[in-house]
Amino acid sequence: MNILFFSMLNIKNGLVLYGPQMEPTQANILIEDNLIVEVSPHASGGKEINAKGCIVSPSLINSHVHMGDSVVKDIGDGESIEKIVKPPHGLKHQLLARSKPQDIINSMRSSLHEMLDTGTTTIVDFREGGVNGISLLEKAGEDIPLRKVILGRHDSFFQQFPHPLNHDFDEIIKNTLEILDSADGVGLSGFGELNEDVAKVITQTCSSEGKLAAIHAAEYEEVQQNSLKTTGKTEVERALEAGFDILIHVTAPINLDLDLLKETDKSVVCCPRSNGALSVGIPPMKEMWDRGINLLLGTDNLMFNSPNMFREMEYALKVTRGYYREYFPPVEILKMATVNAGQALDLNLGCIEEGMLADIMVVEQLSNNPILSLINRTESKNIIGLVTDGNLVYLR
Repeated sequence: MNILFFSMLNIKNGLVLYGPQMEPTQANILIEDNLIVEVSPHASGGKEINAKGCIVSPSLINSHVHMGDSVVKDIGDGESIEKIVKPPHGLKHQLLARSKPQDIINSMRSSLHEMLDTGTTTIVDFREGGVNGISLLEKAGEDIPLRKVILGRHDSFFQQFPHPLNHDFDEIIKNTLEILDSADGVGLSGFGELNEDVAKVITQTCSSEGKLAAIHAAEYEEVQQNSLKTTGKTEVERALEAGFDILIHVTAPINLDLDLLKETDKSVVCCPRSNGALSVGIPPMKEMWDRGINLLLGTDNLMFNSPNMFREMEYALKVTRGYYREYFPPVEILKMATVNAGQALDLNLGCIEEGMLADIMVVEQLSNNPILSLINRTESKNIIGLVTDGNLVYLR
């Protein structure tokens, strides 16, 4: 993909979704050295992009995806979640183990292009396969200007140690550091395959290295009940006590889970289309939002979802309104895919504001409500321009 580099860009005459609250503002955006330096009606200079009749929005952040699953699309439909995705012997893990590395690379590369085509410029990938798995994604992403936040894992993390010994901890630390040499953090499958003490060693190692630690938690009711039965605690309690930064799903919170999350600065990634595909429920997004929990949005497994964040946002908005039978603000859904994610991942993006990295999409405005125009109506053909790190990826 040929990226166009300009020392200065000026996106002119668009309806800009400005600041953390994404206030629609008629303005120009001046970009210099990868950063947004001015947002005003009078900003001038640089290579001009005419955005008249368009919405100018932060590009999208997919906060939870399994890129390797690109090679096993639409396999296992109708089977139980445990049979499909539970490591290390789930259907997807068996199929991935039998797939040729080049086939995995090619399928991931195709998915990365699809993401750029639908306005996503940053992904958070739960990367299976250890260092080799990370290498596959890096090869797939060569020359594709899409920012990858890689959360890796090591096969030894699946082992359960009822009474871990010191040398076991040393091995876990060593393997965690090996992953962190190539990744931005660790992403774990869940407590069904993980001992608490091992989890704490992993999160502490991540913290000491300034890296992220994330885990699937409370994805469905059965894992919550199993957790209570075996430990007396919910998976959310265990994840918070272990020190994870980001919890994935929380589709089935029970007891005081949401109140505990409210008291922390941890973030939750909701994946409603995935939960729907696997028949495990609807994430309680309104209840979490009412409590002030920082919510992110992800498309999850490419095995049964496209990585199109517009489809995820539309489903998230409408299923939430249908579930609660009351209004939910669409701008909060868009923030889950932009502003909230940038903050949770400690990235200087996801928001159009002076001093932020310029990750921006220019999209045809298809209705008088710019937020709903994006969420309800935008297709890839409506994205006329995409900028990442201040560089022009495409202009249609």
